[in-house]
Amino acid sequence: MSGPRLTRGGVYALTAISAALFVLLCWIFADGLLIGAVWNAESWVDSPLITWLLLLVIIAIGAMQASRMPDAGVPLTLPRDRVTPGQTDDPRLWQLLMGNALFSLFWVPLRFFVGREWLSAGLHKTASPAWTDGGAALKGFWSGAAAVPESGAPPVTYDWFRNFLQYMLDHGWYTWFGPLVAWGEVLVGIGLLVGGLVGLAAFFGTLMNFSFGLAGSASTNPVLFGLSVFLVLAWRVAGFWGLDRYILPLFGIRPNAWGASGAETAAASPPMGRQSSHPRA
Repeated sequence: MSGPRLTRGGVYALTAISAALFVLLCWIFADGLLIGAVWNAESWVDSPLITWLLLLVIIAIGAMQASRMPDAGVPLTLPRDRVTPGQTDDPRLWQLLMGNALFSLFWVPLRFFVGREWLSAGLHKTASPAWTDGGAALKGFWSGAAAVPESGAPPVTYDWFRNFLQYMLDHGWYTWFGPLVAWGEVLVGIGLLVGGLVGLAAFFGTLMNFSFGLAGSASTNPVLFGLSVFLVLAWRVAGFWGLDRYILPLFGIRPNAWGASGAETAAASPPMGRQSSHPRA
């Protein structure tokens, strides 16, 4: 059956797009990740050397995927044999990005950028006793957010959230919430970087972004929230080039129709990563 196919050249093009996206994110939304001192001893995760190593990983993943592609490419046809009354069809590109492991390379730069930001923020907090020993830093943040100035708009817009912050302050929740936030950021960062439970890690990342935003802190929260939403939506395949390739099948989610047999299997099998609307055992 004729139709669109992903060829080796298409994978190279996807690799170039992914590499350019990573560089663009590091250039627009972060300072000092591309140029400057090669190694930052005070914050090694923010060193330009790490940026270029992650970029090389993206290129290496693309080259590996291209080497496994059959000469004829892999068909990208989507089944249309089931029609559900009232059900709308997503655009083809959206379906492929969200559910086809062959396109998971596109999500690697987002994972690397967002995960690195969370890991950097978390490592700064875990190294500070103000976060991990008593939560004094979080107490100060909550106190400033819950305060109502005599003039001007308060940091927190919603009274219910201000009352919630005050409740946590009055009951000393910052003593255990501080370490939870610090180590939570580290775990979210690691999860995204290694591709382990990407959807869950990105979800908890958005939850923290949302909470910081409600408390009146903009910082990088809008950018990380927006990028993480896409990772949550693409949870089935965003971590395919990572630990999710082995973790998700344990839960009955098998985005890899290629298996370990390589391109030969791909040529004879349905497109890798195509998921039926009816889960299979």
